[in-house]
Amino acid sequence: MAAPKKGRSASAQSRPGRSLAFILIAIAALTGGMFLSGHPTPRLGIDLAGGTSITLTAKNEPGQPNAINKTNMNTAVDIMNRRVNGLGVSEAEVQTQGSDNIIVNIPKGTNSKEARAQVGTTAKLYFRPVLATEVSGSAASASPSPSASSSSSSKATDKATEKATSSSSASPTSSATSQGRAVTDALKADSTPSASSSASSSASPSASSSASPSANASASAAATKLQAQYTALDCTDKAQRAKAGEGSKETDPTVACGKNSSGQWQKYVLGPAEVKGTDIKSASAVFDTQSAAGWKVTMEFTSGGSKKFADITGKLAKNQSPQNQFAIVLDGDVVSDPFVQQALTGGSAEISGSFDQTEAQSLANMLKYGSLPLDFKESSVTTVTAALGGEQLHAGLIAGAIGLGLVVIYLVVYYRGLSIIAIPSLLVSGALTYVIMALLGPTIGFALNLPAVCGAIVAIGITADSFIVFFERIRDEIREGRSLRPAVERAWPRARRTILVSDFVSFLAAAVLFIVTVGKVQGFAFTLGLTTVLDVVVVFFFTKPLMTLLARRKFYASGHKWSGLDPKALGAKPPLRRTRRPSAPVDPKEA
Repeated sequence: MAAPKKGRSASAQSRPGRSLAFILIAIAALTGGMFLSGHPTPRLGIDLAGGTSITLTAKNEPGQPNAINKTNMNTAVDIMNRRVNGLGVSEAEVQTQGSDNIIVNIPKGTNSKEARAQVGTTAKLYFRPVLATEVSGSAASASPSPSASSSSSSKATDKATEKATSSSSASPTSSATSQGRAVTDALKADSTPSASSSASSSASPSASSSASPSANASASAAATKLQAQYTALDCTDKAQRAKAGEGSKETDPTVACGKNSSGQWQKYVLGPAEVKGTDIKSASAVFDTQSAAGWKVTMEFTSGGSKKFADITGKLAKNQSPQNQFAIVLDGDVVSDPFVQQALTGGSAEISGSFDQTEAQSLANMLKYGSLPLDFKESSVTTVTAALGGEQLHAGLIAGAIGLGLVVIYLVVYYRGLSIIAIPSLLVSGALTYVIMALLGPTIGFALNLPAVCGAIVAIGITADSFIVFFERIRDEIREGRSLRPAVERAWPRARRTILVSDFVSFLAAAVLFIVTVGKVQGFAFTLGLTTVLDVVVVFFFTKPLMTLLARRKFYASGHKWSGLDPKALGAKPPLRRTRRPSAPVDPKEA
């Protein structure tokens, strides 16, 4: 059993160059990737590079005077933080200030326009039936906006809707009101009237025999008000678009604006919300390679949402245009209004249209993380300078350089020739840390802040400690009287166990710190964990192979006094040699 083990050990000792080649190639590849990515330096946090500070003020919603409270504010902070800082290392800060303000700090290098949209958008999503629609300023119905479809075989398409009837063209507002009242009643009663019958039934007071006169009067007043809003609405006016449907509840019909597939502004009369954003389980941005739609957002509904979506599409499929359409309304804007031919029972849907990658990912992100419990207005946007952070970084780098210099001096004075192994190992560790930090900026949004710099400085001591453990194990073997090459191989298993246990404890502490903390402390924990992992990589693939190679050199193998491995200086015992003594001749008499 011993012979094969010895053979494997000898084979491992004879090929340390492979490990060195592996790590050097890895460094070269990562460095090449860093330059190809266009980010040759790590992305800096707001305290080092400056950035944008946004103040958002919460607004009370109609009918909810006590909506602004600590619970809703904390929920809003959590959702905003996940939107702009999903991995916790992009250095975007979201925190409350006072009772109704939220401060969002976005570091330089982040797309501040996109981030502002992410944090400020309420992302309240509703699926509402379309009761009437026309191009803003025109009496004719227009083609719908980009389509939404089910992932099942039954799909909602984005073909042009049918032309409005002559009666609706003649009097669009009157038709909008009659259709709106009829379709809303029809959806609530789970009936399927046609457009013409709906109009006639809505015009007659006897459409609902069970309705009381006061209820009819109230419905008539609401319809009149909705008609006036729809008539006056001009969606080409930005101010009117912002106020469209303002104050309406999700359970009430409303008016809204959106762009159709031709890029024209279109106005809508919409029924009560049938499906809400909370009924969506997940959302993701996907590039559609099968059509010219480009980027789209796919949504998967919850079990309850799937049933609601199947019910509403089943009802709409029995109506005539435009009442066979449903509008996907995000924060009051219609982002899509496909018409339905069959009930969509697949449990998922998609929003497609003229999205680019950023817009699709932004929308998916907002749908995935949920809607804000409050509406916010942007109170102020200011630019944050990095003057103070720059001075602190300069001081931190000086402290790091002093610490590194003291470690190098200690290694040279105490370990002498072994410092030729330790110093390059520190440089390799530093190079890997720098390159990976630079690559993590564009990939996961990692931003280097002052606590992260502190974590990198602490890592110098962790890495140096691993070298010291290995060197001292080798010295212990030499003190036992072994020559250098066997001492290196015998010392490595013992040193390896100690290094792994030590680094595991450090990594565990960093992981716990990352999980239980928020903000800048996470930057420290992330950097500490990263450098701890890199310490293991450097020791296994650089320090140990380099030590094995140098142990074959006469300068080290002979125990030169400047090698740091002088047996005399270490108080080594005489070499462990087994000499076979000649056996004494056997006395024939004794035999």
